[in-house]
Amino acid sequence: MADLIVKNLTKRYGGFIAIEDINFTASSGEFLTLLGPSGCGKSTTLSAIAGLGRPSEGRIVAGSTTYFDGADGTYLPPESRNCGLVFQSYALWPHMTVCQNLEFPLKLRKIPKAERSKRIEEALALVELDQFSARYPSQLSGGQQQRVALARAIVYQPRILLLDEPLSNLDAQIRDRARQWLKELHHRLGLTTLYVTHDQTEALSLSDRIAVMDKGRLVQLGTPHEIYNKPTTSFIAEFIGTSNFLNGQFIRSGDSNIEIRLRDGQSVLISQAEQGKSVGQGELMAFFRPECVVSIANTEAPDESVNVLRGKIIDTAYFGDRYQISVVIDDSVVRLYSSAPPHHEYAHLHVPPSALQLVS
Repeated sequence: MADLIVKNLTKRYGGFIAIEDINFTASSGEFLTLLGPSGCGKSTTLSAIAGLGRPSEGRIVAGSTTYFDGADGTYLPPESRNCGLVFQSYALWPHMTVCQNLEFPLKLRKIPKAERSKRIEEALALVELDQFSARYPSQLSGGQQQRVALARAIVYQPRILLLDEPLSNLDAQIRDRARQWLKELHHRLGLTTLYVTHDQTEALSLSDRIAVMDKGRLVQLGTPHEIYNKPTTSFIAEFIGTSNFLNGQFIRSGDSNIEIRLRDGQSVLISQAEQGKSVGQGELMAFFRPECVVSIANTEAPDESVNVLRGKIIDTAYFGDRYQISVVIDDSVVRLYSSAPPHHEYAHLHVPPSALQLVS
């Protein structure tokens, strides 16, 4: 295991900047996820760490080994970095059995035959495929092939494990089981792991920390709880989970709350303790999650003194365990959850001041 340190990492393709000034440290044994939409630079960052693409600037260090340093020209080739890499496509050799797929990287490293057999047996036991060693990839399901690819990546005991959307080719039900299995495997191995995905559920459920990327930049780094509950920008709030936004004009600040007035005349109080930074005046944007609505009334307003908002119901969707209700408040569509369907055209929502946060 080793710390992975990425400093000021930049990659240019001519005049196009794919990633710019990326900085983060994955501590030894940590599961760190690069999360963002397609084209945000997360796979470019992973490729730079793996040595598959040479960065333009910056520094990459794993433990005491420098993978890349743009200042002095250091560039360690991929085969010398001792990184385990699992691709989205798995990249298994179809003419080799499961055992032979795992043996190939060990042969390249000139591991003695007896040691090879021992490592293959251990790796296949870890991914629960020890009875499939003689099968070919075409004889395996997608989930089993994914586990073979992971076993091949860990069989030579890498320093860092790099995973590039390894679950994206699986159907939803298998992907859910694979997430649990992958999390358990990481706890057993304790490998420093960098995981790339655009799937917020994967990121939130698997990660110790998440680095959110957008347009080639790292825009927020934090725990899953911090990223979900305290997004720093409207992009992050909207990309992760279901989000509601209200735009209003600053009215006053005091009594531990900030008051903004919506264009339709309704006002909202926002807890200053939730902001963590100074708040400017003028036009402000408030954000809250659907699950933060503590009470809903279809006719009369709930018996609350503040933050009761009235809106028109425009849509109801049934999700099995709950209803998602879409309500228009001040020209914004607000989504909320309810155990029962609405029976009226209008609804009143109570959102506590502590549930609201200002975002840029």
